[in-house]
Amino acid sequence: MAMYLRGWQYWRARLEHITVYKILVLGYYLLTMLQKEYRLKKRTAFNATYRTGVSFHRDGITMFCGKEKNTETPTKIGFVVSKKIHKRAVKRNRIKRLMRESVRLHIKENGFTTKYLSVIFTASSKCLNKDFKEINSGITKLIGLL
Repeated sequence: MAMYLRGWQYWRARLEHITVYKILVLGYYLLTMLQKEYRLKKRTAFNATYRTGVSFHRDGITMFCGKEKNTETPTKIGFVVSKKIHKRAVKRNRIKRLMRESVRLHIKENGFTTKYLSVIFTASSKCLNKDFKEINSGITKLIGLL
């Protein structure tokens, strides 16, 4: 179709195709992302969570818990995979994606109500060769401890 169009018609058809593709991709990511209200983003929040000293460890994943909350704000969740685990960002990002998806599915199915303001999941080198089922079981065990 596009090869028979000339000038502005060609570019308009191409732009419409690209726009539809971007909308589909954006919709997919919005459905599979951890909701904004649950994300822990600031460095100060990460440091405060680490300082409290409450931690649990299961199956190569460590969970650090922040201060106990007294309001009904949702618990913020962060994910960390250090460069010590693997030097390639692709490997580190894969582990973070698997952990994030596991938590997202847990929130979708069971909700996520804890007594803590923030929770950080940190992966160790044992997580490098694990698949989603193994990481999901580790995250589920850790969430069960809350």
